[in-house]
Parts: sequence; structure tokens; C-alpha cells
Amino acid sequence: MTFKKVDMEELLQKLGEVHPDLRPISAEDIVVANWVRLKCRYGCKAYGKHLGCPPYSPTPEETRKVLEEYRVGVIARFEASPDDEVSPEHLHHHLWDSINGVHETIFQLERRAFLCGYYKAFGFNALPCTFCATCIPEEKEDISPFDARNCRHKEKVRPSMEACGIDVFKTLERAGYDLEVLDSYSKGVALFGLLLLE
Repeated sequence: MTFKKVDMEELLQKLGEVHPDLRPISAEDIVVANWVRLKCRYGCKAYGKHLGCPPYSPTPEETRKVLEEYRVGVIARFEASPDDEVSPEHLHHHLWDSINGVHETIFQLERRAFLCGYYKAFGFNALPCTFCATCIPEEKEDISPFDARNCRHKEKVRPSMEACGIDVFKTLERAGYDLEVLDSYSKGVALFGLLLLE
């Protein structure tokens, strides 16, 4: 079996049909840092509750090795706004539909790239998975890595960037985004996904 690959310009046009707000980035500019997963482990209430999050997601070391096999990425930017003023520990629930939209779109971008001949295409999401109201680790006390085979949306679930140790802020900065830390979620939230390509 052979894949006929479209050129990058045509691919970006076809990906833009799925989601218009895209920006290419060199794989070498994607920053992975060991400290990032500490924010998951010691700052996120979703830690250990989703198969796309630590401790089930790839480690920073695994992510570094994977990035060596790719030459380019595409960052997808999404606008999201919670309905009301929320504290950071409840953000996932107030942005549930927006996060779900990111996850579905990243899956569709990966699929479109695959069908255009980029068979190594792989997506990374933002924040914990929202395809199910509860995930297997929340439903079962003792879980092993083999329990991931029972994921109800295995074909679509992808890990979040931060879950794999990607320093999202530094990576976005290298891609040319102007970033600022918000002191209130009522100002609107930008969510980002990443698609790796070779």
C-alpha cells in the first residue's frame, strides 16, 4: 500500500476546511519540560481521572522521543468562554462543551491529514478528555495500563499537550502567539491543540 501525500500548502488548505484558525510550527520549536506534569499532579483535580492525562499519558521523555520522528506541527486555536465567573478548579466543567469541541476537532484534523497521505499524523488536545461524563479511572478503583483498552472512545481520545510534558506557553510563544495570563476567566479563554505531521 502506498500513500500519495499532498504538499504542505494544500494540506493546510484542507485542514483549514476543518478548522480555520491554524498556525504551522517546526517540531523543533515544540518545548517539552519535566516540570509541566507537576502542574497536572499537584494542581489539577482531574489528575489520574482520565486516560488522556497522567499517569496514563506519555511521559516527557517519551514525548521528546516521539517529537524526533516529526518535522512539523500545526497549532489549532479555539475561543471559549465560560458562562459565568468561575474559579480555576472548576474550569473544566464550565468549559465542557468547548473542550469537547477541541477534542472532536483535533481528531478530525488528524483524520484529514491521514487521508491526505500524512499517515503519521497525531493530535494532542487541551485539558482532560470530555467524551464521557466519567472515565474508567473514575469508575474503577484499581486500574492498570491494560484497562485503557476498554475506553469507550479509544479511536478519538488523544492526550493533552500538558499531560505529555509539552510546555504550552513556551511552545505558543515560539509559534508567534502573544500571550498573557488572565486574572479572570470571564475575559474569555483561548484553548489550543496540536497536530504533529511528517
